[in-house]
Amino acid sequence: MELESGRTISMSKSIAYFALSLVINSAGNVLTLVTSAKIHPSFLGAAYWSAAEANLGTAFHWNLFWAFLVMGFLTAVLNAVLIHHWDWRRIAGNMIFMVPFSALIQVFEDFFDGKYPALFGGLPEAHSMGMIILYIGLNFLGVAFIATAISIYQRVNLVLHPADDLMQILRFRYFKGNAAKAMWASYIPPTIMAIIAIVITQTFANFGLGTIFAFLAQGGITGIADKTIFPKLKHQAVDVGK
Repeated sequence: MELESGRTISMSKSIAYFALSLVINSAGNVLTLVTSAKIHPSFLGAAYWSAAEANLGTAFHWNLFWAFLVMGFLTAVLNAVLIHHWDWRRIAGNMIFMVPFSALIQVFEDFFDGKYPALFGGLPEAHSMGMIILYIGLNFLGVAFIATAISIYQRVNLVLHPADDLMQILRFRYFKGNAAKAMWASYIPPTIMAIIAIVITQTFANFGLGTIFAFLAQGGITGIADKTIFPKLKHQAVDVGK
């Protein structure tokens, strides 16, 4: 794993990589949520963090924007604990990430739900085996999008989603660069979130086959993407505390 102590790419390239990864990540997250909701009975589930945040949003009557934003802030606080100091610049970067990311989540949710009919009528309910198989594929594709986006913006390291900052801290501080192990460890906070939401709502939603796939494969896909997607892009200015 090649790490750069400083920055070897220009700010314009960093912003371009970041913007691309933000769109990919948002679209991937919503694909997992929407495809899960279109199959009845629901068995597919969303990506792990998305599933937990969506359940927490339901429990507290928040839309996806607020659910993702609030949980992002709480995770940023956890990151400060792990690196043993409060870095206002890092926290600000996490929040800078969260605002456009949360907004894009809402935009893509509205898009896939057909709220922009002039552009797209929305994904229909799955009433046939063919549609179910298609949605399973789209759900897994959404997970792959998320993993790829994480790989790109972690390497750029301009600003990070708090959950991915958590994964990067765990990866390089505690797991010697192993993306899969770090991803699994980073799932502890959303697991706690999900348990709280289930206790409040008495329902178990947004977890299923796709969530299992995300749990098992997302970290590994991120590691593969590090080597295959923009392979010349190395991890920039990594700081995981002392």
